[in-house]
Amino acid sequence: MANKFKLDSIKEYATILIGLSLYAFGWTGFLLPHEITTGGVTGIGALLFYAKEVPVALTFFAINIVLLFFSIRLFGWKFSLRTVFGVLFLTLFLSVAQNLIDKPILVEEPFMACVVGGILAGVGIGMVFTANGSTGGTDIVALIINKYRNITIGRGILYSDLIIICSSYFLFQSIDKIIFGLTTLAVSSYCVDLVVNGVRQSVQFMIFSKKHEEIAERINSEVRRGVTELNGMGWYSKQPMKVLMIMARKNESVKIFRIVKQVDPDAFVSQSSVIGVYGQGFDIIKSK
Repeated sequence: MANKFKLDSIKEYATILIGLSLYAFGWTGFLLPHEITTGGVTGIGALLFYAKEVPVALTFFAINIVLLFFSIRLFGWKFSLRTVFGVLFLTLFLSVAQNLIDKPILVEEPFMACVVGGILAGVGIGMVFTANGSTGGTDIVALIINKYRNITIGRGILYSDLIIICSSYFLFQSIDKIIFGLTTLAVSSYCVDLVVNGVRQSVQFMIFSKKHEEIAERINSEVRRGVTELNGMGWYSKQPMKVLMIMARKNESVKIFRIVKQVDPDAFVSQSSVIGVYGQGFDIIKSK
């Protein structure tokens, strides 16, 4: 169990690093060269960089020091340590990317730049969230909203960042910049939800097999999911039979199918997607 915990932690930190690198590349390579203001602390840093040429990494780091105080109080040290990890490495990645990318990747294509940059940034943040990490900034604000209200993380980021993007008008006096910024925010928020909800998507299994006891035992011990045994009867044969019902994450489906095939290749299995599963081992029930 200790080795499995260490392996899971290594995977999560690796996922955080990949997500941070995607975010830094998308933001620095596609958004910053076209003066597209994003939300979050990076958006504030971008505005200061455009106006006073203050290094973005410096602004990003300074503001997050303050926000980490709230993160520690609300989410505890375990989450906050990962937030510190995310802030430090994103500061590093932003500095490196800004030094390496000295010209736009997409020249004279601001709309495509905001779309591609928004996709990379959103996927990157989504990967960080799925690994129980954070990039700091308004991510912390969005997580606080999600903790107490039934509002998705992507929507929370959207609400938190609108003021930052709209404030770019005072610097550029351009409606186009605001539209590009809002487009980027919408794309990135959608990608965050797509990545996070894709990992959390749940499925329901109904398994009909004469070897139901062995299948249930292996699913319970290997997949670590609860199994409910139901009484059934074949209408044509009039013979009693047992039916196994399992709720699991979608990414656990392959393990369950493999177990069923190994135990009873002739088993009858149905799999269906469910909109939401709440309770132990799944999502927490939230009320407004």
